[in-house]
Amino acid sequence: MAEVICNTSPIQYLYQLGMLDVLPKLSSKIIIPPAVTDEIAVGKNLGVSLPDLGTLDWVTIRRPASESALPLITDLGEGETEVLMLALELRDSVVILDDDLARRVAKALKIRHTGTLGVLLDAKRAGLVPKIAPLLDQLDALRFRLAPHTRAAVLKLAGE
Repeated sequence: MAEVICNTSPIQYLYQLGMLDVLPKLSSKIIIPPAVTDEIAVGKNLGVSLPDLGTLDWVTIRRPASESALPLITDLGEGETEVLMLALELRDSVVILDDDLARRVAKALKIRHTGTLGVLLDAKRAGLVPKIAPLLDQLDALRFRLAPHTRAAVLKLAGE
C-alpha cells in the first residue's frame, strides 16, 4: 500500500480489534492530521478504548499546508476534512476513512481511498490474518455499521 493518511474511525476499530499493528506492515508511511489526534484524545478522555498515538513511532502527524485546499463541505468532521486536504497535497497517497460522505467526496476528488474493511482484506491478502469473519463479528459487537450485503461481499473477496 502507498503512503497512507488515516482518519479516526479506522484507527479506533483496528485498535479495538487488536489489529492496529497491520497498518505499518501494509504501508511504509502512516500520516495522521492533527484533527484526528484531537478526536482520539477526546475519545480517550470519554473512556473510549483508543491508542496513545505518542507511543506509535510509525505514525507521522502532519498538518495540511493549505486550509483552502478542500471546498467547504460543512457536513464533514474536522478529521475527515484534514485527511482529504492532506490527500489533495499528497496525490500518491491512499486515505483510510469509513464515513460515507467523506468517501463520496474522496471519490469525486479522485482520491484513492479504502476503509477499515479494506485494510482487513489487505491484511488477509498479506497473510497477516487467517480469517476475516471473526473480525467482522467483533466489529459488529463494537457497533461498526456493516450492512449484510457488505459483509457478504467482504467475505466473498476474502474467499470465506
